[in-house]
Amino acid sequence: MSDDGDLPWRFSADQGLEDQLFDRDRHIRYLEMNYHLLPSPYEGQEIIRLTLAYFTISGLHILDALDRVDREAVINWVLSLQAHPKNEAELNNGQFYGFHGSRSSQFKSLDNGVSVPNNSHLASTYCALAILKTVGYDFSLIDFSSILKSMKNLQQPDGSFMPIHTGAETDLRFVYCAAVISSLLDDWSGMDKEKAKNYILSCQSYDGGFGLIPGQESHGGATYCAVASLRLMGLIEDDLVSRCTSSSIIDVPLLLDWCLQRQADDGGFQGRPNKISDTCYAFWVGGVLRILGANNFIDEITLRKFLLTCQSEYGGFSKFPGQLPDPYHSYYGFTAFSMLQETGLNSFNVELGISTVTL
Repeated sequence: MSDDGDLPWRFSADQGLEDQLFDRDRHIRYLEMNYHLLPSPYEGQEIIRLTLAYFTISGLHILDALDRVDREAVINWVLSLQAHPKNEAELNNGQFYGFHGSRSSQFKSLDNGVSVPNNSHLASTYCALAILKTVGYDFSLIDFSSILKSMKNLQQPDGSFMPIHTGAETDLRFVYCAAVISSLLDDWSGMDKEKAKNYILSCQSYDGGFGLIPGQESHGGATYCAVASLRLMGLIEDDLVSRCTSSSIIDVPLLLDWCLQRQADDGGFQGRPNKISDTCYAFWVGGVLRILGANNFIDEITLRKFLLTCQSEYGGFSKFPGQLPDPYHSYYGFTAFSMLQETGLNSFNVELGISTVTL
């Protein structure tokens, strides 16, 4: 989730956009460049290479350009990042046997026999499975029993999840990752859904949005993680706004009001009150509204205009108008245009974060 920033200027969504269109071909070239060789500024993000690959490969699929990807090479690379226990007993050692974020986090045992801690990660596992699903890999070939059995080690007594087996924060992001992993594998044995539900509900704030942890300020990304998780877990209905909401486990009217207030005067969405619009929140907040069945309340014309101010001449999208593009904001720019039903783009599963063509 993007961290909101304050800029000393604002950009009008009406500046020179009369003839500007979504430039699909340029976006494909931008993603192809990232697929073959990421720019040098991303060397410092080697540890999340799998996440960057998810933005690139899933992005190409949204743009209906997955033919630019060597599927077998992608599958072999992703599978090589999975952590495997040596035996069944190791599944009870407290570690998580999911996917590593990159080759550099795949620590092996030392020559003296001392084991270096396994650092596979929930978010990396989500990205790995999303990529494999996108390229059409047969999930029955994955050793998912070790993933799910060891994922139970990450759930805390309050229902939250840690992303790795030791020394990490717990918040809604990782509850969401666990929910998507369970949904993609069609097996919920790796989490206690009741405890997870109670943790999610404890994060809804007085204003209707959700904070990353109980008592924290409502945030667009956290709100998405909460609502999408509940939907994946089957605990809230589809198109909730059009149904009787009095029986819902969350305060839907208050949540709806909070989300609608996040669309700013320039048409973009902000992640929190008094912050400027940011490309990614067209997905994080706009996605919540779609899950709730309230997307008809979005001013799609002005949203589109704002997003086009963030479309880069090099392809991709930037966080704010006038900045360089990056893989994260580019991906969520593509998802936003897919949800806006842009011609030539594949439809998008909001809860899972991947194209519906793969499902």
